Amino acid sequence: MAATFPSSDIHDLRSPMLPAAAVAAKKPAMEKLCIDDMLQKHCGEFGRWQLKHFILTSLAWALEAFHTMVMIFADREPDWKCVAGAACDGGDLCGLSPESREWIGGRGGSTVSDWGLICGDKFKVGLVQAVFFFGCMIGAGTFGHLSDSSLGRKGSLTVVCALNTIFGCLTALSPNYWIYVLLRLLTGFSSGGVGLTAFVLATEPIGPTKRGTAGMSTFYFFSGGIALLSGIAYIFQTWRYLYIASSIPSFLYIILVLPFISESPRWYLIRGKVTEAMKLMSTIASSNGKHLPDGVLLALDNETSPTTNQGSGYDITEIMNYKNENKDALIGSIIDVVCSPITRMRLFIAVALNFLASVVYYGLSLNVMNLETNLYVNVMLNSVAEMPAFTITAVLLDRFGRKPLTVATMWFSGFFCLMGSLVSNVGVWKVVRMVCGVLGIFGMAGTYNLLFIYTAELFPTVVRNAALGCTTQAAQMGAILAPFVVVLGGYLPFAVFAACGIVGGMFAFNLPETLNQPLYDTFGGLEAGLA
Repeated sequence: MAATFPSSDIHDLRSPMLPAAAVAAKKPAMEKLCIDDMLQKHCGEFGRWQLKHFILTSLAWALEAFHTMVMIFADREPDWKCVAGAACDGGDLCGLSPESREWIGGRGGSTVSDWGLICGDKFKVGLVQAVFFFGCMIGAGTFGHLSDSSLGRKGSLTVVCALNTIFGCLTALSPNYWIYVLLRLLTGFSSGGVGLTAFVLATEPIGPTKRGTAGMSTFYFFSGGIALLSGIAYIFQTWRYLYIASSIPSFLYIILVLPFISESPRWYLIRGKVTEAMKLMSTIASSNGKHLPDGVLLALDNETSPTTNQGSGYDITEIMNYKNENKDALIGSIIDVVCSPITRMRLFIAVALNFLASVVYYGLSLNVMNLETNLYVNVMLNSVAEMPAFTITAVLLDRFGRKPLTVATMWFSGFFCLMGSLVSNVGVWKVVRMVCGVLGIFGMAGTYNLLFIYTAELFPTVVRNAALGCTTQAAQMGAILAPFVVVLGGYLPFAVFAACGIVGGMFAFNLPETLNQPLYDTFGGLEAGLA
């Protein structure tokens, strides 16, 4: 268990845990507040400062969409036509010699046409996609830990954006397929930390009553990024140029946006940097047209009390020094989550929910490739179609709570996937199945969105990113599995998606409600809040 400052004994001058120099002149009454209380009482829960910070930070989601969804266009199978004079009309592509047909748009249109990834080598397209998501899974866990510990939220976001720029541009120079696979693995590794760190950094400075709606809104940036990528891909229809065009924005984000983003005050606090946290809270208050009064001290949730230092004789500088000297004791890991009886079950259920939701979300998204429509328009329409799900979920989130909405959205998606598995793919029933798929992804997009804010609220600050990294890894495992479900064909994909949605809703029944609950900083605060 992480050691914390013995605030309950702060008035005891004989406490052996403080140095002798801690005894100083009498100080006026000092009120110790956790970050949520300070935001609500003095700084503002979602004012001008939080709005600017939220928008700038959430723009990183669009960058993640670029690096994740670029494969839809770069690895597509282009149309082909017969070479003039060749007798191949109506022939099977795999039965034709390379000399008798040619790719429309030339060989450089995609990796498929460039390296001949068709017929017996078609599995390589799915392999590189799975490898990318495997990299995301490893990166999510790695940067989830680093953002909780040494790098911090902003530092981790800077690193992953820099790596995305480097690996993305190098991908465009891939001389062969296997180098391409390696670079996509590395890009996945860095991309896995983008959304995770951006989400936590964007939502941690927001007050508890506004955090849910704000957290739900981050996915607008991801869907908007997919829509924007469709336009970029339409302009750059050569896969090598497309990778460069989709990677440069990450570099622009580092030099144009990140300098105007602040580190999370919660990370400062758990690292013992109380002075930096107080300066940032003062900046938030002044930017929001409020004032942070003297005599207010920022503290971890298990150290707060209505009044402290009442004639104790302790100099608050000594308290800050104690925190700085013991900052490493305030950093947890995923092992701490598993060892705690409260968070252990929460983690297991959150992992299951993220895995199941990812299988359905990415599986239904990949079915877009099977529709014989304009790819660029189709991807854009699907990304825009997700946005109403985000809006409705955000509106209902603070009305009905996290738990009921998670159950409802997963069952909504599961029901329509079940309907899709029961209808044939012939004639007018094709339209019915397509509608079922749209409604299925509509429901699961809402689930996928709210799981981020729900998961973040289930765990204390000291392990929040580590827990989110673990659940994000589970989601990436679902993304790896999704393509293999899709290739089953027939009614089976919809049946699997239906089972995932229905079972996921049943799992969600075992989670606690977090609506309007404090965002705890430590395990001690969490345990005290549940006592």
